[in-house]
Amino acid sequence: MNEILTFTARYGLLLLFVVVFIEQLGAPLPSPPFLLAAGGLAGGGKMNPLLALLLATLASLLADSIWFYLGRVRGSRILRLLCRISLEPDTCVLRTENVFVRYGMRGVVFAKFIPGLGTVMPSLAGMYGVSIRRFLAFDGLGALLYSGCFLLLGILFSNQLQRVADALDRLGRGSLVVLGGLFVAYIAFKYIERQRVLRKLQIARITVEELRQRQEVGGEVFIVDLRSPMAVQSDPYLIPGARHLLMDKVEEWLPIIPRDQEVVLYCSCPNEASAARTAFLLYKRGIKRVRPLLGGMDAWRERNYPVEAHLPITNAA
Repeated sequence: MNEILTFTARYGLLLLFVVVFIEQLGAPLPSPPFLLAAGGLAGGGKMNPLLALLLATLASLLADSIWFYLGRVRGSRILRLLCRISLEPDTCVLRTENVFVRYGMRGVVFAKFIPGLGTVMPSLAGMYGVSIRRFLAFDGLGALLYSGCFLLLGILFSNQLQRVADALDRLGRGSLVVLGGLFVAYIAFKYIERQRVLRKLQIARITVEELRQRQEVGGEVFIVDLRSPMAVQSDPYLIPGARHLLMDKVEEWLPIIPRDQEVVLYCSCPNEASAARTAFLLYKRGIKRVRPLLGGMDAWRERNYPVEAHLPITNAA
């Protein structure tokens, strides 16, 4: 066994705890390879599997509790921060909210298995008033299942993992280059994927200043609020004249979109990703005068422009 494997066997539990904790904080450091390696060591009798499971679960709970607390005290700003630092596509806020609305706390249990959701879901639970005891119960179950699945796979395939370790052993210090190259390739892939999505959604934006000027001179603008129901519930105010319509029901409210007016869409996503996606879809459906609002609702509020109370009767077209 080379120096790397010796280090892993000796400090594997501490390494496992640190990696899982850092990943759940949002760093692009995938924990499944380390969990599999820990399972392989456990299968070979070089690591205590129950202790590995306990430490991985505790690391996940600790990191998730930090985001839960920040979501409770900082609200939606933390969600947007998470999506900005994440390498996942920028629709993670809306996607996570949809999962939370549909599945409730069951979504917290299985969120760790879905890229982009595991880090965002704790903040969302804190933001919408889930009790700490209820959160810890469901999140702990999710962390236990997530860590246990990969540890179990590592134990079951410990012989195959040992062959990989032997191959790395033959490479010697070159194995560091291989592992480092794989990690860099993973980060590069996720970054390129995100940039590809953003390039696809490039479409001319309208600024909040331009929109406000058109309202002040009486220009006809059809404004659509695309925020999720939970986001509107926590912040029940719209840009004056806006209608709150659900993004996933575009085909239902497509007939009410005027063809003789400019259509402005806004959301609460970084880079206006949800608004840009919907604008792209409307454009393909023949609505050419459609533009996302640059900065969304946040930019509107930063200028202290007026808002109006939301009347929840426009969700259905």
